[in-house]
Amino acid sequence: MAISVMLLIFVCLLLACSFEFINGFHDSANAVATVIYTNTLKPTYAVVWSGLCNFIGVLTGGIGVAMGIVNLLPVEALTDASAAHGIAMVFALLISAIVWNLGTWYLGIPASSSHSLIGSILGIGLAFYFINGENAVNWGKAQDIGLSLLLSPLIGFGMAIVIMFIFKRLIKNDAIYKEPLPGTKPPIWIRIILTITCTLVSFFHGQNDGQKGVGLIMLILIGLVPGYFAIKDTQDLTDTYKQMNHVTELVHKIDTTKLSTKENEDILKTKTRCADLLSILDKKTKVAEIDSAKRFEVRKHILLISKSVEKIGLGENSSLSENEKVDLISTIKASKKITDYAPDWVIILISLSLGFGTMIGWKRIVRTIGEKIGKQHMSYAQGASAELVASATIGMASAWSLPVSTTHVLSSGVAGAMVAKKGLKNLQPKTIKTIFMAWVLTLPVTMILSGGLFLLFRWLF
Repeated sequence: MAISVMLLIFVCLLLACSFEFINGFHDSANAVATVIYTNTLKPTYAVVWSGLCNFIGVLTGGIGVAMGIVNLLPVEALTDASAAHGIAMVFALLISAIVWNLGTWYLGIPASSSHSLIGSILGIGLAFYFINGENAVNWGKAQDIGLSLLLSPLIGFGMAIVIMFIFKRLIKNDAIYKEPLPGTKPPIWIRIILTITCTLVSFFHGQNDGQKGVGLIMLILIGLVPGYFAIKDTQDLTDTYKQMNHVTELVHKIDTTKLSTKENEDILKTKTRCADLLSILDKKTKVAEIDSAKRFEVRKHILLISKSVEKIGLGENSSLSENEKVDLISTIKASKKITDYAPDWVIILISLSLGFGTMIGWKRIVRTIGEKIGKQHMSYAQGASAELVASATIGMASAWSLPVSTTHVLSSGVAGAMVAKKGLKNLQPKTIKTIFMAWVLTLPVTMILSGGLFLLFRWLF
């Protein structure tokens, strides 16, 4: 690998780690605000503990969310791109996401790192379409992610109200609904709940937001050095060959007379791709046996075959039996082990970046969440309800491989808890308006910024 390419990769990895580091101290308030403002934990203990839990969360989070981020930009948008396109894509993506995150953090606005990253990716895809006239956004995946990001704060707001209602019905201790006295610790059972929920929010934040950083680095590596990172280099190609050969057999079983004209065109292309892929994999057991220039072809073939076969083979015009459809799904999932992966060093790098980032820079956002959302100081019950909702929502999203905004889930949970006490009049309109505007503007601003930078860098490079 040329020294210039290695230097470029190093700079890009540094920027990616900077994004995740900023994400750490931008989002640390989501976990520690409630335990700090209820006197459950001292600030230093809270942020260090949260950083450690974030670190562990990234290590144990898997790669489902990460691959969702990677697949926002279809593989053909990267495969057919020149080196200049790869460089322009990476720098536009990183700079736009970092600028927005830093700006909102400096102003103390709880904005979403997830929105900024995804907006930056979508902006590049749209700019690529503007240049080439080719679709460069996986709109199906974008729709799923967009729905997840849209609904999660609404769920956080509503569920916090419900939990506060349950607290009031079951717990008659008035002390937990009042503002904490300075220097006074909460009741032991509330302290335990708040500590546990702080731990869970931090852990699940690592699992969810940490994977976004992993996905970001994989986008960089696949875009800049596809010959090295397009497919998993430790994968046993014997298994991949068997899996794709079985997919090919199922494809040929589909009765083409029942398909539409468009489906017949797609199935013909898919059969050709299957033949090309099997010829590359034939009699090979290790990825090292595949020429580096062909490895991205393997990735491209597998992903495009999977997409086409799932759409047609599982569609209403498919002649496959139910058992064959189930077999098709499981075989495709197994075959993607070679494309849906992240090296251990990438996961560790993001774990460290997010973990250390969580330990600093937390005061600005903590102050907003703890003091400026509601007109009153956060009570023990409000802190507990917001954290319970946030930990449950983020945990379920991670399990379903959906990216959510930790910031918006927690801040909306705090808002819901405030409303549950005295209604909408208990919210500070200025803060809510600012948070709402950040929620609305993050996607379009980062899309415009990243798309503009992408076009600029393409022109310069």
